Amino acid sequence: MTFSAEVEAARANATPIVALESTIITHGMPYPQNVEVARQVEADIRAEGATPATIAVIGGHLHIGLSDGQLDALGQSKGVAKLSRADMAACMATGGTGATTVAATMIAAHAAGIAVFATGGIGGVHQGAESSFDISADLQELAQTPVTVVAAGAKAILDLPKTLEVLETLGVPVIAVGQDEFPAFWSRRSGLPAPLRMDDPQQIADAHRMRAALGLPGGQLVANPIPEADEISAATLAPIIAKAQADADRHGITGKAVTPYLLQRIFELTEGRSLTANIALVRHNAWLAARIAQALGKS
Repeated sequence: MTFSAEVEAARANATPIVALESTIITHGMPYPQNVEVARQVEADIRAEGATPATIAVIGGHLHIGLSDGQLDALGQSKGVAKLSRADMAACMATGGTGATTVAATMIAAHAAGIAVFATGGIGGVHQGAESSFDISADLQELAQTPVTVVAAGAKAILDLPKTLEVLETLGVPVIAVGQDEFPAFWSRRSGLPAPLRMDDPQQIADAHRMRAALGLPGGQLVANPIPEADEISAATLAPIIAKAQADADRHGITGKAVTPYLLQRIFELTEGRSLTANIALVRHNAWLAARIAQALGKS
């Protein structure tokens, strides 16, 4: 495990740290926009008095925080592996380079002593999972790794009711912020009630600590709705997502390729609006995660 100079200094000074994943850089958008957005999200966290730690595997080493040069190089790299729990260790053992998904970022953050992680949206139960068994490893990770994950809910391409059911079965707290409804990534509302609601970062930090005090495994999902000015309504997105899913089925897209394919197809069908919304929600999540990290430091 290799810490960047900035993260090393934060550890020495007990400055709050917020973990960030790297698949948004390698699999989320083209260069140089990917690096520009990554730097903006890091700046948002610094503006709230916390330190960002973008996580990636580079040449077999697990990096907790990236230098400007590493971030730029990663943003231009081709064929970067998309790492989850199943293949993270193998990538490191063979000297590979890989970007961390939600699950892998949680594993790395916990190993580095980082309790809060900001992302866009978690993975979950895919449409048609009753026959494909396609369920993201993110859900199991939330059930076993004690990291608070701030996201705009689960990605809207998923089966959200089934995703919430699995999270409940696994004992994962799902906490909506500022509303009683579970957000749906690009949309503020999904039509599904959130199991829990907390509007104060200190309450969320206290809940994180209480789980540890009770000896409960796993983390908690903080569902932070996209700002109203930036959302795309669920009604607008529904036929677009259905069209993208039908295209994926027709082309036989399966496994890890499903999510990036659907996100790219939705980007095309919304003429770029989905990416604009995605950037807004990631930045909003980073802002809240920094405040939760600050509150954890005061608990």
